[in-house]
Amino acid sequence: MGTRYATVAARRFGQTGRHDAWWLTPIAVFLGLSAFITYATWAAFQAEHYHFGPYLSPFYSPEVFGESPHSWFGPKPSAWPGWLPWSPAFLILWAPGGFRLTCYYYRGAYYKAFWADPPACAVGESRQRYVGESSLPLILQNVHRYFLYLALLFLVFLSHDVWKALWFEDPATGEAELGAGVGTLVLLGNVVLLAGYTFSCHSLRHIIGGRVDALPGSPIRFAAYSCASCLNRRHMLWAWMSLFSVGFADLYVRLCSTGVWSDWRIF
Repeated sequence: MGTRYATVAARRFGQTGRHDAWWLTPIAVFLGLSAFITYATWAAFQAEHYHFGPYLSPFYSPEVFGESPHSWFGPKPSAWPGWLPWSPAFLILWAPGGFRLTCYYYRGAYYKAFWADPPACAVGESRQRYVGESSLPLILQNVHRYFLYLALLFLVFLSHDVWKALWFEDPATGEAELGAGVGTLVLLGNVVLLAGYTFSCHSLRHIIGGRVDALPGSPIRFAAYSCASCLNRRHMLWAWMSLFSVGFADLYVRLCSTGVWSDWRIF
C-alpha cells in the first residue's frame, strides 16, 4: 500500500484557523506584566516611603542597608558610587525578580505576550526556525532552580516581617506591644500567596521527586511531592495572585507612609 506525504506550508505571522478570541490572553498578560514591571521599577527607584511603623515593603525586604529602623547594617555604604542611583531595593530585587523571570509559567506567558513566539497555540509566529532554550541567551533560563533556593530563603525574611508587624510601639510608654493592623493582614496575605506560588513551582517537584523516573519511595517525600503537585495544578493562579499581592503590599505601606491611607488598628 503506497504512502503519500502532504506538505504543510508554514503559517504567516498571525495566521490561524482558530475562530475564538485567542488574542485576549496575550493582550491581558502583556498589560498585566507591563503594569507590574512599571510600578515595581518606579517603586524601587523611590528609596523612600517603603516602611511605616512595624511594616516594611516586600520590595525592600530584607533591607540590608537603608535609612529605616529595619536596616540590618545601617545607612547606605560610603563605598557606593555617587553617580549611581541608590535604593535598598537594588540589593535584593534581583533575586525574586530572577525567580519570576525564569519561572516555567512566566516564560510561556511573556514569550507569547511580548515576543509573539508564538502569539498563541496554532497561530503563526514571526520567526521560521525554532531553537528553544538550547543556546544563548535563553539557555540561562535553566538557572531557575537556583533562584528557587533564594525564593525559599526570601519567604523566611518576609515571614519574619509579618512577625515584626505584630508589634506596635505604645505612644505612652514607648514599649512594643502585641497587636495587629490591616497592614499586618496585608503582609500576611502576601506571604501566604508567595508561599503558594513558590511551593507550586515545577522545579520543587523535581527536587522532591529526585532524579529517577519514579515516585518518591519515602512516605515523607511522597507526601511532600503530592502536596507540591496539588499546588502545581494552580500554578498560574498562584503566580498572578502573588504578583498582585506583592505589588499591593508595597502600595499599602507606601500610602500609609505618605499619609494617603490610615492603617486601621484591629487590636
